[in-house]
Amino acid sequence: MVQRVLNIAKSRSFFLFGARGTGKSSLIKEQFADSTKLLIDLLQPDQFSILNRDPSELSRRIEAAKSHEGFIVIDEVQKIPKLLDLVHYHIERDKVRFALTGSSARKLRRGSANLLAGRALVYHLFPFTHVELGAGFSLEHALHWGSLPEVVNESDASLKRKILQAYTHTYLREEIQAEQLIRSLDPFHLFLGISAQMNGKIINYSKIARECRASDYSVKEYFRILEDTLLGFHVYPFHESIRKRQTCNPKFYLFDQGVKRSLANHLHIPIAPSTSTYGDAFEEWLVTEIHRLIQYKESDFTLSYLRTKDDAEIDLILERPGLPRALIEIKSSSVITPEHVSGLNSFAKSVPNARAYCLSNDPAAKVIGKVEALHWRDGIRELGIW
Repeated sequence: MVQRVLNIAKSRSFFLFGARGTGKSSLIKEQFADSTKLLIDLLQPDQFSILNRDPSELSRRIEAAKSHEGFIVIDEVQKIPKLLDLVHYHIERDKVRFALTGSSARKLRRGSANLLAGRALVYHLFPFTHVELGAGFSLEHALHWGSLPEVVNESDASLKRKILQAYTHTYLREEIQAEQLIRSLDPFHLFLGISAQMNGKIINYSKIARECRASDYSVKEYFRILEDTLLGFHVYPFHESIRKRQTCNPKFYLFDQGVKRSLANHLHIPIAPSTSTYGDAFEEWLVTEIHRLIQYKESDFTLSYLRTKDDAEIDLILERPGLPRALIEIKSSSVITPEHVSGLNSFAKSVPNARAYCLSNDPAAKVIGKVEALHWRDGIRELGIW
């Protein structure tokens, strides 16, 4: 069994958010096996039907379980947001502790749901990280298949492909429609494939809109849906002004490489080292891995990128309060040479209070000009990401 790095405090109620298939239910069962007094799974049609029709049924069940110690677990609570008013009531009146899992914060916000006004902690769960997998981690597997628990635990490649195809076809398409997040499914189907092909690239809303036959506004809404359903995240362009960052086009990263490749219909294409496909996949994966670890560590680190008017680019800028800003170039090469970091060296001379790093597959640490070149594992530790 893979030991997750997310440790949840057992003294207070909490939300556990994460995309479907990241292992939320398994984590709750593992860490709260001896402290669950009532489990309600809203993915079960009978449970959903009863509580959606009569939310007060929750109070009756809580009353019946009153003599037991432990948590009330409600899986996929966003499916019935009105339950949160009762959750709030029982936290206040009876000091009941709740474990609330969800794969979408969007429906809760859109429905003006009671988010418990700080009475519940908030955690996020992601696919497995290299830290969690330890000696079982395979970079090649992560780049080709991703790291969703069900995929990692399956040894047969044909079944891995079927799992990912089922995930992208059943969940991403049908369930998003079932949640009534979009009105028309056809443009969204086209958008999903295009967004996967544009993964990690600066978003050109107008171009994507033309290709999926939708408006610019709809495309922006589609990206918000993916972020709100925890299927990806934005990385905004660097600017000293946070307000100005939000006005420039961001990049978007899907939350898992296997899901991304399935959406792009690329699972049948091998990822061979020393190819542009491998380089893109490695950069996308490492940005996503850094994002996951920052979230788990609950640091105040933030990510951005920088591209100049003449198309020179820094892959990542890591802002670390109290520490120098980190300018990061990501290269998949197994041997880093001065040519790999010439652009970064130029940037490093002009950015104040910053240190420059190249993270790669090169096992040999070296300094090239102003750039510290490190293997990506060593870089993650050196930068304080984990």
